[in-house]
Amino acid sequence: LFPFPVRGSEGLYMVNGPPSFTESTAFQRDSGKNCKAVAFTKDGSLFAWCNGERVNVVNVTRAELLRSFDLPKAVCLEFSPKNNVLATWQAYATGKDGMAGVPNLQLHDLRTGKCLKSFIQKKMQNWCPCWADDESVCARNVNNEVHFFENNNFNTIANKLHLQKVSDFVLSPGAQPTKVAVYVPGSKGAPSFVRLYQYPNFGGPQSALANKSFFKADKVTMLWNKKATALLVVASTEVDKTGASYYGEQTLHYMAANGESAVVQLPKNGPIYDVAWSPNSVEFCAVYGFMPAKATIFNLKCDPVFDFGTGPRNAAYYSPHGHILVLAGFGNLRGQMEVWDVKNYKLISKPVASDSTYFAWCPDGEHIVTATCAPRLRVSNGYKIWHYTGSVLHTYEVPSNEEMWQVFWQPFLDGVFPEKAVRYQAVPSELPSAEPKPAQAYRPPALRNKPVTSSKLHEDEPPQNMKPQLGGGDKPLSKTALKNQRKHEAKKAAKQEAKADMNQSPGQTRAPQNTPRNAVPATTTGDPEVDKKIKNLKK
Repeated sequence: LFPFPVRGSEGLYMVNGPPSFTESTAFQRDSGKNCKAVAFTKDGSLFAWCNGERVNVVNVTRAELLRSFDLPKAVCLEFSPKNNVLATWQAYATGKDGMAGVPNLQLHDLRTGKCLKSFIQKKMQNWCPCWADDESVCARNVNNEVHFFENNNFNTIANKLHLQKVSDFVLSPGAQPTKVAVYVPGSKGAPSFVRLYQYPNFGGPQSALANKSFFKADKVTMLWNKKATALLVVASTEVDKTGASYYGEQTLHYMAANGESAVVQLPKNGPIYDVAWSPNSVEFCAVYGFMPAKATIFNLKCDPVFDFGTGPRNAAYYSPHGHILVLAGFGNLRGQMEVWDVKNYKLISKPVASDSTYFAWCPDGEHIVTATCAPRLRVSNGYKIWHYTGSVLHTYEVPSNEEMWQVFWQPFLDGVFPEKAVRYQAVPSELPSAEPKPAQAYRPPALRNKPVTSSKLHEDEPPQNMKPQLGGGDKPLSKTALKNQRKHEAKKAAKQEAKADMNQSPGQTRAPQNTPRNAVPATTTGDPEVDKKIKNLKK
């Protein structure tokens, strides 16, 4: 049973996952309306929440209260990867007469319950310190430089990364050695750049593993792959100077830990909506281009492997095992989802989850939750549990006077659930299918009894395999590829003709009557230009 917590105006409670969908008795419902924050540990064994009075930590498996902290104003919670430390943040308030306020970021030892260290952290953005997966290193951004602590000893700064105005950083996932990606925004005509370092080698630009500089970046999103061998950087500007988009301009850059870097060439112009690494770390999917958006899978050479064509989509979600990919259109789109088998590039199902503000894969790689949450949408709040084959297994709608703020799965470590073979047949469900009725287009009275003529604003591009096919594949070629192919064929034909000319001896100049027209006899005048003209005339 994969329990998932539900937080809203009805309080905080846990629901048992498939197949029962009953309220969990292991977790006692907290009926207060002030539950601001919830968090699970990485392995899902501990669960913390703040109810406006205290921050409580429970052991989910044993259903017992582990710790309780007197922090009524806490609004953010986060566990360290090995469950040793709980980080809490509350809004910063200055003291009287403009004096410095009290530290508002606390780090608590979960074994003893003591506060290890308090910091002043004014901004809510990037409030939480970042740990390496084994907790050997912890880092936080302080006044545009990154401070590193080792083995959860927060009283001494073990290392500092000095660069002018580090705006953001990301630690690599997985085992040692830890790598750090840092972003420094450009100023006064200098470009922005992202650098990769291996901890603790921070001595100057030569010590960087890789460096990528670019203009046109007001903010960046950095995404490590699971094996920490490569990083994707989405650089975006707030304003598109060309006026083509409301959402600014985006570019996608690739950086590898071995020093390679490249700009990922996207065949369609427009915004980059989403980028996601496959859990296998050797492929990534990008959703991009003006609507209807394209979605393409690229390999580590940034070459397209498979193109899903165009469609109404703005997000991509890989399953935990990486064998299924969901392309979806949420937000200002209607909630259409396409579920693809990534190994065979086959479409499994096309469910529709309209008005969804949240999507998440269950750690078992079989089930999905979609939800409509406040404050993004304040009506029709609720959630649905799906099987990836398109069946709705459970649905819950909040009463009309209540709101739902959050729902998410209990996490599990990788490898707990084995990968299962992909199914194409819809899983049986007691609920009716959620297929919405297709909306009929308005037709004026004069046309109502006449046959329907379909007119599309744009033609959808079909999916196509971009891998070079053995034995001359029949994949459609791009315009430039076709042009190059024709040039190549023309050159080949010219070479063969030249060979044929060479092979004919001077004694055989008079061609027999039945020679085909294209077999041109060779005549030489000594001037190659004149020869060429004679040859063309005879042709």
